[in-house]
Amino acid sequence: MTRNYAAYIDHTLLKADATKQQVLELCEEAKKYTFASVCINPTWVKTAADALQGTAVKVCTVIGFPLGASTTAVKVSETNDAIDNGASEIDMVLNIGALHSGLLEQVQQDIEGVVAAAKGKAIVKVIIETSLLDDVQKRRACELAVLAGADFVKTSTGFSTGGATPEDVKLMRSVVGPEIGVKASGGVRSLADVEKMIEFGATRIGASSGVEIMQGLQSSADY
Repeated sequence: MTRNYAAYIDHTLLKADATKQQVLELCEEAKKYTFASVCINPTWVKTAADALQGTAVKVCTVIGFPLGASTTAVKVSETNDAIDNGASEIDMVLNIGALHSGLLEQVQQDIEGVVAAAKGKAIVKVIIETSLLDDVQKRRACELAVLAGADFVKTSTGFSTGGATPEDVKLMRSVVGPEIGVKASGGVRSLADVEKMIEFGATRIGASSGVEIMQGLQSSADY
């Protein structure tokens, strides 16, 4: 059975200088390939929601991005605003500094605040920023995300010192078990990258190269 790769992909545009026209083009590409979602900055959520109305493509946005250093109250406010504007998937950055400080209760409560704001309206993916964590911290971050009621854990923002690796995806999957989603994001640029991440346990892929990935799939089908 042929795998539906498009259904794994969050078609992503998070650059600070992204324009409205580029966001609209992203949405058109997402509709063409039926990607899982478009992932855009909060300022473009309503634009994307309007453009994707009546389609199966979801609107995903980022919260506390890219540092995770906003207060919980700000993250909750961002989440409420994003949902009001049409987001149905929330990718939040956990409080990385608090995790490094051993303030585990604070980290969990931060996630819980966003999960509560999104409950019944949007799914929550927790970005743990693997490139800034050692393996013990990665495990702890995943455990806290699960305890806080998150739907997914996600490797990376794509704006730090590194992106997703198959090894990190495998580690994250081993911690969260089969029921929680794992999103590989950052540096996933080819069909081979996607296949490797799925092999190691990813159920969603964040990529700005979604079109190129699908074109690669079409090219391989021609042989």
